[in-house]
Amino acid sequence: MIGMMFVIGLFIVMGIFLINGKGSFLITGYNTMFPKEKEKYDTVALSKFMGKTMFALSFSMLFWVFSEAYEINWLFIIGLVLFIDIVVTMLVYINTGNRFKK
Repeated sequence: MIGMMFVIGLFIVMGIFLINGKGSFLITGYNTMFPKEKEKYDTVALSKFMGKTMFALSFSMLFWVFSEAYEINWLFIIGLVLFIDIVVTMLVYINTGNRFKK
């Protein structure tokens, strides 16, 4: 449980960096782009979206902590479904349309 709390704290810290429009180096696909490709994207908007996503993921992981603390298995399932849903929704949102292109 302590390890999970550490991961949640790490996600929150990364979310704070990202939501302030900084920390684009934390975004893996963006980080590996060539500089000319990076110029095509709105870095601040992409960073803010990823920060909000990090907060949502850390919220869903709280269900896992409560599941372990109170020994209620269905809380873990709710947190896992929510986590997977957030990740899939994020991937679809980012990869459809030109939301973050300048």
